[in-house]
Formats: sequence, C-alpha cells, structure tokens
Amino acid sequence: MRWFHSGLKRSVARRCLAVALAVTGVGFLTTPVAQAAPVSSCRDVYFPVTLTVVPQTMYGRLCLPAGGSNTVHVLIPGGTYNSSYWDIGYSPQTRSYRQALNEAGHATLALDRLGTGRSTIPLSVLLTAITEAEVVHEVVQQLRSGARGPKFGKIILGGHSFGSGVAIIEAGTFKDVDGVLITGLAHRINVIGAAAVFAATLPVSIDPRFSRTGHDPLYITTLPGTRYGIFHKPGPRIDGAVAYDEATKDTSVHTQAADLFPVAVILPYSRLIDVPVMVGLGQDSVFCGLLATDCSSGEAIKRTESLYYSSKAQLHAYALQGYGHVINYAPNARDFYKAVAQWANRKVGR
Repeated sequence: MRWFHSGLKRSVARRCLAVALAVTGVGFLTTPVAQAAPVSSCRDVYFPVTLTVVPQTMYGRLCLPAGGSNTVHVLIPGGTYNSSYWDIGYSPQTRSYRQALNEAGHATLALDRLGTGRSTIPLSVLLTAITEAEVVHEVVQQLRSGARGPKFGKIILGGHSFGSGVAIIEAGTFKDVDGVLITGLAHRINVIGAAAVFAATLPVSIDPRFSRTGHDPLYITTLPGTRYGIFHKPGPRIDGAVAYDEATKDTSVHTQAADLFPVAVILPYSRLIDVPVMVGLGQDSVFCGLLATDCSSGEAIKRTESLYYSSKAQLHAYALQGYGHVINYAPNARDFYKAVAQWANRKVGR
C-alpha cells in the first residue's frame, strides 16, 4: 500500500503543478491585453447639408472610444487644412488629437469643411464664416438626433484658426452645444504675422495638386514649401511633420476671412456663447505679440481674452510653449490634449 500512496501523491503533485503552470501561462498571455490602451472604432460619415439654398455633403470621420461615449467633439479645421489636422498621421501617438481624446473616453468627429477633403466643392462665393457655421449647425442637429448613427447627449464644438471662428459663430448663434474649444484664434491680431500668411497663398489653379479637382479660380492654397514658416515656426523644424503637413494641405477662400475677422475676431460675438469655453494657443505669429495677445502663459491668455467672453463661458486658457500656429503638430501636443480632456471632463462630462 505504501507504493500506492506514494504514487498517488506524485500524481496529485503533477496535476497541481500542471494546473499552476496553466494558470500562470494564461495570466502571462492575457496581461498585456489587459494593459493595452483602449481601442477606438472609426467610420466615415457623410452629412447632407444645405449651403444657402444649395444641397451639399459634409464629410466627417467619427471615432468612438471603447465602450462608447455620450459626448462627442465636433472638430473644424482651419483654412487650407482638412480633417487630417485632428488625426495627424505622423507620430500619431504624439500629435493625434483624435487618438488622445478617444483614449480619454471621448468620441470625436473630425470634419472636412465644404470645399476640402471628401466634402463636396461648392462655388467659392458661397463660403463665408457665417454660412459655414450654419452648415456645422446642421451637422450638430444630426448628431443630437442620431440621424447618421450614434445619438450624442453632449457636444463640444472645437475649432482651429478659421474653424475656431466658425465655432464661435455657431455656438453664439444657435446655442446648441455644451462646450467650445478655441485653438489658433484670439481677438487681438499680429498684423505682420497675418499678412505673411496671406502673402504665402496662391490660386489653386496654379498648384498642380488642385488644378483638376473642380475648385473654381477663387479657391486658394499655400505656396509649396511655406507651411513651416507661416504655421509651425518658432517650433523646431521636424522634417517628417512638415512633410506630412505639406502633403495633406487643402484649400480655402478669401471670402471666408471677409466676415471671419469682423464678426468672430473684432466684434465680441463670442460674448454670446453661454457654455464653458477653453482657448489654446501656441507662440502664434498671427495672434501673439507685443501689440496682440500675450501668449506667455495660460493666465496671460485668459487676461487678454476674458474681455471677449461672458462669465457664462467660465473661460479657461492654455499656452502651449515652443510651437507656432498649428499646435497639434507640436512635439508636446499631448500635454495640451491632456489639459483639454481634463477641462472637458470637469465642465461637460463624458
């Protein structure tokens, strides 16, 4: 019997060891999956809209975080940019606003303004800051109703540069969003810096990239090789980032500036916004400077900009150091995105 008990003990020991190894192995194999960053799902969405009386289609890239979200950031790019500005393909783990906010639990919808990207191309004379704000309002309403997919209870309207002007007009006019993110736009202008941007443009018909796209002669884009100097400087010249910017450049029209500056910049139209507002600026040659906006710190920006917002905006400001107008391209853009997520969670929620 002794040999039987001895054999039984060895058998039990082997089985226990096998189970322990199996459990350990499973744990070892599954641990990296549990620690991985949340995965977002993205899809293309085409919104039917009306520009004055002309039917158009506005494209957006909708990305949802794992588990979904009740809040979506509707993102409007600036002049000569498209939706790629919000999801930069060069070093996206550093520069993609979309990726960072999805990881923070917020949905994003990056839009192509009409005349850019995969949106339809209307006659340029129909495009102004006011008419584009009306079109974005239609998109917001479709997101509220769930007409094109998920239905969102809360909407943060975000813009960059010209897109920020559109966001100001939309939010101040229609009052249908829960928060507003303004980047690359302030109410005091550096005239010399602004003039340099306009001087670096040309009609799209002269640029081979757009000569056969169907844009009329009044559409403009930037001169080849100028984007670092007018948009990125004084940031470090990172060849891959600048090359990506040049490769994804898009169009704009001068008529968009005709009402952008009088309404969204010079007039305090932004005082009509009655929801929380966050302003983010780099060391911007267009809006920062001695006679323009003090961009040395978030508090300095807030002191300058608070004159143009009501108390309902609960204005919050962020200064991204070491980069120019297109702050999403900055090597430290993730610091800004973290600040945006914290502000959004605090003021709007997920």
